[in-house]
Amino acid sequence: MQIETPPTEKRYEKPEGERRGLVIVHTGDGKGKSTAAFGLAMRALGRTHVHGKQVKIFQFMKVPSARFGEHRVFEQLGLPIEGLGDGFSWKSQDLEHSAQLARDGWQKAKAAILGGDYFMVTLDELTYPLIYGWLPLDDVLQTLRDRPRDVHVVITGRRCPPEIIELADTVTEMTLVKHAFKAGIPAQRGIED
Repeated sequence: MQIETPPTEKRYEKPEGERRGLVIVHTGDGKGKSTAAFGLAMRALGRTHVHGKQVKIFQFMKVPSARFGEHRVFEQLGLPIEGLGDGFSWKSQDLEHSAQLARDGWQKAKAAILGGDYFMVTLDELTYPLIYGWLPLDDVLQTLRDRPRDVHVVITGRRCPPEIIELADTVTEMTLVKHAFKAGIPAQRGIED
């Protein structure tokens, strides 16, 4: 480790642009994409009294009855989280049914984004139905372009299409450096629900 001197001056100028809704993407092979998006949702929820609008999370690969840690705490906080899928593809009994659930879920998410009632809409694991060809990329891109100017959209998932990355305002790629699972340690409840 190299020791650094703390900065004594601000390293950037304050942006002069106007405030508006952002498209934020968390992608990559590393852990933390959904976790980062949920952290943003909680931060936004804490500010909804200022904005007068709510936050909504759609999970494209989770079943509607999912009861992971995030579901339990968001329920207590009054932050709506909705599973739209039937689990990951290797668990699916019928991939065409999975695709139809993704299409139906996209219509709900699209309405929430375009309706303007939400300060932030999180599209957790949206990249998977896109890269599986279950959702039309052009419709997603057009929805992001047409959304009301004050609506923030957060997208998570591996291999985010380059067209979404190009359109997005902020993109973070989570890089896998090391993962306990590869060392034979199973997923831990409360960490990797």
